[in-house]
Amino acid sequence: MLLPLRPSSGIKGGVDLQGYQLDMQILPDGPKSDVDFSEILNAIQEMAKDVNILFDELEAVSSPCKDDDSLLHPGNLTSTSDDASRLEAGGETVPERNKSNGLYFRDGKCRIDYILVYRKSNPQTEKREVFERNIRAEGLQMEKESSLINSDIIFVKLHAPWEVLGRYAEQMNVRMPFRRKIYYLPRRYKFMSRIDKQISRFRRWLPKKPMRLDKETLPDLEENDCYTAPFSQQRIHHFIIHNKETFFNNATRSRIVHHILQRIKYEEGKNKIGLNRLLTNGSYEAAFPLHEGSYRSKNSIRTHGAENHRHLLYECWASWGVWYKYQPLDLVRRYFGEKIGLYFAWLGWYTGMLFPAAFIGLFVFLYGITTLDHSQVSKEVCQATDIIMCPVCDKYCPFMRLSDSCVYAKVTHLFDNGATVFFAVFMAVWATVFLEFWKRRRAVIAYDWDLIDWEEEEEEIRPQFEAKYSKKERMNPISGKPEPYQAFTDKCSRLIVSASGIFFMICVVIAAVFGIVIYRVVTVSTFAAFKWALIRNNSQVATTGTAVCINFCIIMLLNVLYEKVALLLTNLEQPRTESEWENSFTLKMFLFQFVNLNSSTFYIAFFLGRFTGHPGAYLRLINRWRLEECHPSGCLIDLCMQMGIIMVLKQTWNNFMELGYPLIQNWWTRRKVRQEHGPERKISFPQWEKDYNLQPMNAYGLFDEYLEMILQFGFTTIFVAAFPLAPLLALLNNIIEIRLDAYKFVTQWRRPLASRAKDIGIWYGILEGIGILSVITNAFVIAITSDFIPRLVYAYKYGPCAGQGEAGQKCMVGYVNASLSVFRISDFENRSEPESDGSEFSGTPLKYCRYRDYRDPPHSLVPYGYTLQFWHVLAARLAFIIVFEHLVFCIKHLISYLIPDLPKDLRDRMRREKYLIQEMMYEAELERLQKERKERKKNGKAHHNEWP
Repeated sequence: MLLPLRPSSGIKGGVDLQGYQLDMQILPDGPKSDVDFSEILNAIQEMAKDVNILFDELEAVSSPCKDDDSLLHPGNLTSTSDDASRLEAGGETVPERNKSNGLYFRDGKCRIDYILVYRKSNPQTEKREVFERNIRAEGLQMEKESSLINSDIIFVKLHAPWEVLGRYAEQMNVRMPFRRKIYYLPRRYKFMSRIDKQISRFRRWLPKKPMRLDKETLPDLEENDCYTAPFSQQRIHHFIIHNKETFFNNATRSRIVHHILQRIKYEEGKNKIGLNRLLTNGSYEAAFPLHEGSYRSKNSIRTHGAENHRHLLYECWASWGVWYKYQPLDLVRRYFGEKIGLYFAWLGWYTGMLFPAAFIGLFVFLYGITTLDHSQVSKEVCQATDIIMCPVCDKYCPFMRLSDSCVYAKVTHLFDNGATVFFAVFMAVWATVFLEFWKRRRAVIAYDWDLIDWEEEEEEIRPQFEAKYSKKERMNPISGKPEPYQAFTDKCSRLIVSASGIFFMICVVIAAVFGIVIYRVVTVSTFAAFKWALIRNNSQVATTGTAVCINFCIIMLLNVLYEKVALLLTNLEQPRTESEWENSFTLKMFLFQFVNLNSSTFYIAFFLGRFTGHPGAYLRLINRWRLEECHPSGCLIDLCMQMGIIMVLKQTWNNFMELGYPLIQNWWTRRKVRQEHGPERKISFPQWEKDYNLQPMNAYGLFDEYLEMILQFGFTTIFVAAFPLAPLLALLNNIIEIRLDAYKFVTQWRRPLASRAKDIGIWYGILEGIGILSVITNAFVIAITSDFIPRLVYAYKYGPCAGQGEAGQKCMVGYVNASLSVFRISDFENRSEPESDGSEFSGTPLKYCRYRDYRDPPHSLVPYGYTLQFWHVLAARLAFIIVFEHLVFCIKHLISYLIPDLPKDLRDRMRREKYLIQEMMYEAELERLQKERKERKKNGKAHHNEWP
């Protein structure tokens, strides 16, 4: 039985077979014997009669759009506000209303599909004239208008008539609504029906889901309840067309017009073609599709509804009041295209997956707080008033009691406790689960958005590539046409030069880190001799904090340099197509930014305090500066400060640059307009003028948005064992980031061209690489940076519970004393000997001090040699790294194997659809043969020649 149910959430694709589009929405229904295909066929035929609507050809003929670009109409400066410009008179005709909103030609009937902007003073007049003449030859209609602010600026308004849209939509294989979906009532069992009734009765007592968007405010996107097929003018009666003017939505119309403009010549010559080249050589200043009107309204959206899709996006997506609600991804995709829609879908999925990671990380932090009073190590550090530590720098650093680092020991315990290892394993598994489930989510989105069978058309060759290699040509095996060819030796040589440039820039980063190391070494002594007691007593913390801030400034400065170097190296490689250029540039920028952002973190995590030597035999830089040591409570506190400060500052700076910079620029543009025309006059600009005054989208598209999130993902996973609060900070930032990006796209940027994409591209491979690197780094952080392994070795081998198989807090008694070695003060080098003799502690000069290491005492046979406990700890660390990596990688691969890329219900639906399409083809073929036989009988043709 065929029953209409509620519409599904997306567009489903179909299969084009023998000139007919046969699409079915298939839900699990029953065995083949239960399906009556004659009923299915009859239902489809009846549905086709209902949805096929005749075109009103007379209206199209009687209202032709003018192509009067030879007469330039100057803009009229009015003194009405935006709200006053809205037409409220009920008797006003539609063309008059359309004329006022700035989205149509002067006749109020032809919608503006694309805008070109140029200056009359620009010398490239001949190229523009040829280009515009060829535009009209393609059937596009044109109208020109001067700017209200500057008469030198000319806006070229383009409109694509129905014939042009239909012809190019067929060439581009644009998928359009084809047929209403047919829903099958799934077989229900009495037991399951009873359970559903009980669940629905229980749900009545629960509050409604607050994160769901109000469906009444969202538009009923017609194609979401329809199958789609590649548009064909021969099968036009199959498509659901209520109105020719709205059949192709604005995003599709602008995409078709942009496709046409990319293939129009502006000069005689093989390579003199396309709008991009005219934008590059300055013939046109800008080219963009229009927004659908203002994003603000004086009327409430709840009472009067949305003015347009832009206004609806602002209220339901870009407004701060809906920060906790789901994103209207179908509407985002309709307005901005699949590529931008996929970015926000991925960002929303990543943000949602951060909730469990942030919760577990917060739990680990809270666990450290609750167990702080029970930590034996912290107790011993705070009670060690009789243990005197050796100075941490030459001369100016004083002796200090171990109990003075009580606060740092407690803070270290908050991040370095028994739950840290569990959290590191969890985050490694989380990264895998996140990527695997994103593949499933992407498959569902690709099916809903009709991207399963979509393949990118072969890209055009970059103009720079053609200009460089135009003399050498080779036959393209796909198109069969000759094209410029780059020799293998030339390509290899360019890649080698590019790789050398990358290596050199990485060396620059390492040199910058080396400069930070020297700064830390020098300033430790400076802060130790500082006049202020607060800084003098906390010299190491002051050194770390200032070094991190300086490092952040260096990171920001080098980022500017890296972008120019990446552009230079990528252009030097001469990629063939734009996608190859984009992938090459993306990889370089990611490597530069990743190394720049994380190099100092790697130094603190794995090198700080590891190669300092010991008192009396310190290792020095250039035989002058003594290498920096870790705090008596360990190096983990330095790593936490590094990650916390860099992460917070980086995200704050990025958010300011993403939103603050466009806001300031747009405000400055409005300010100049007010100064030129007087503050007392409110100007009502047409939509093309408003959009021109907005900021264009970044030249690299979504690159900056993806790069920011990928670097944050690295921070969240790579050193998460040292900073469990990183997922929580990332979650809070992303909740703001989604709305910031939405606000920026809707209000501050020109409308980007709607483009299609099947996934997030090269970024997925980068995410997988970060996931693998995170396992290795977290293993080394736990084994080397934290004190987890030394404590474990002490508990099982040297502590009070040695040999008993226990590792509780009672087994850690005496750990602090066992982890410190003894040094005889008289063995100090002359340049390392402190100015103080330590008499302030006991009244007499000190003879011995302690330091963090496992070395023999000075009176042993081999003074200051490594003890057996050192080798036990080292072996345990190496063993932990190997076991941890193998265990986590096995879990990651097991999860990847167990989680299929396609959800089962989606796979079954696609298979069921394919199966019923074959059955329907058989039925349709039988019907065709029967019709032919009836026609032959009717015409009196003999059938004796037919095979019986």
